[in-house]
Amino acid sequence: MGNSNGNIDEYWEAIDNTFGLQGGFIWDWVDQGLLKLGSDGIKRWAYGGDFGDQPNDLNFCLNGLIWPDRTPHPALHEVKHCYQPIKVSLTDGMIKVANTYFFNTTEELEFSWTIHGDGLELGSGTLSIPVIKPQNSFEMEWKSGPWFSFWNDSNAGELFLTINAKLLNLTRSLEAGHLLSSTQIPLPAKGQIIPQAIKKTDTSITCETVGDFIKISQKDSWELMVNVRKGTIEGWKIQGVLLMNEAILPCFWRAPTDNDKGGGDSSYFSRWKAAQLDNVEFLVESCSVKSITDKSVEIEFIYLGSSASGSSKSDALFKVNVTYLIYGSGDIITNWFVEPNSDLPPLPRVGIEFHIEKTLDRVEWYGKGPFECYPDRKAAAHVAIYEHNVGDMHVPYIVPGENGGRTDVRWVTFRNKDGVGIYASTYGSSSLMQMNASYYTTGELHRATHEEDLIKGQNIEVHLDHKHMGLGGDDSWTPCVHDKFLIPPAQYSFSLRLCPITASTSGLNIYKDQLPC
Repeated sequence: MGNSNGNIDEYWEAIDNTFGLQGGFIWDWVDQGLLKLGSDGIKRWAYGGDFGDQPNDLNFCLNGLIWPDRTPHPALHEVKHCYQPIKVSLTDGMIKVANTYFFNTTEELEFSWTIHGDGLELGSGTLSIPVIKPQNSFEMEWKSGPWFSFWNDSNAGELFLTINAKLLNLTRSLEAGHLLSSTQIPLPAKGQIIPQAIKKTDTSITCETVGDFIKISQKDSWELMVNVRKGTIEGWKIQGVLLMNEAILPCFWRAPTDNDKGGGDSSYFSRWKAAQLDNVEFLVESCSVKSITDKSVEIEFIYLGSSASGSSKSDALFKVNVTYLIYGSGDIITNWFVEPNSDLPPLPRVGIEFHIEKTLDRVEWYGKGPFECYPDRKAAAHVAIYEHNVGDMHVPYIVPGENGGRTDVRWVTFRNKDGVGIYASTYGSSSLMQMNASYYTTGELHRATHEEDLIKGQNIEVHLDHKHMGLGGDDSWTPCVHDKFLIPPAQYSFSLRLCPITASTSGLNIYKDQLPC
């Protein structure tokens, strides 16, 4: 139902490796919504209750891999990947290409390869391998492949090999050239992957107090306003262009998916709501300027996150310590330490939320994609550099909820038409991010009961998550996200790098310019 099909790859790993095992059957193929013209003249995909019908099963008929008009859900990519008959793996220096067909050879297939380094394509070509009989495989040393010279000559930190198999000829159901299978595998790193740090610069900055604000700036290049009373960073500009004018705050809530709501009182959503995770307000307990030099400023905030009805420190659901180290280059290194109340249920997410100007609608990221993916639904997504408009990131599930995320993100940029904007990346030894950018707020995605009812906000809501709970998908009527994709209410720490960018700035170059600690 909706944004689902988490951990289906684990079912198929078991099926592929256990003779005679079958299962993982998907219910249903298509969302069984009916097109209905509303009183406002807008057509909607209708479900139970939309026709005045009582009793009804609400949206329980919307449990397909494709929309009613047969447009594929993003999860269909994952299903195809799990079902694909050609399996590719790399173990102990050997690439194995397995033909899992029971009757077909690979004679009618054309194999190809592509190698990427730090998200950029380095080379590609046709892969000549012997015909593989049904239920057989072919193995080769990965260093003997045509991609090895590209790997050997590259100074990229990460290198990935993609092997595709396409149909050579037309069949009764598929066109010639149809992509039958696609697998991306990480190649051995050429060096040790170690924590990263930015290059320090000698650029000077000025710092002045203006009422409740500390104004930090670098001549006519950039300007940052820190609200000491609220304990927030606000009013970020570069070359006079406003990037954001709302606070950067911690975030632990997501708009519930259909799976989150499954299970009645034991559902994740019911437990979140009982704990009032949907209504957390963050108030600053303290704000202190740790150091000021002509090259940098360090500020520390301590937040207490309580429900709107919370009346004392003892009612706090979260305590969050955050430090901002602001350099003359415009770089902001932000370190977060999160301490949730141990009585809370598994958390929807652990990360930060901020709002940027609507003009910064061009999103480029280095991570999994190009389609929507989540920690427990990412096997089909490949690591590369992708670019989308914010509007294209949104997935129009009939019943809105959390959607449009991209996982395993190393860095991301948000730019306007002139190339001005914000760069964000993981920093130090922090794990990869889950990233989301939407015209719709989390609250709006939760409020609306139909896609067509959504109202765009005044800006773009961005989430950069250190942890994001899985989607689940074993069924939609019990809380069944697998344990390793849950986020227990434990202590978490992570670091992010933010900096302003212009048209002459490359996200990849900023990322690669980081030096080992």
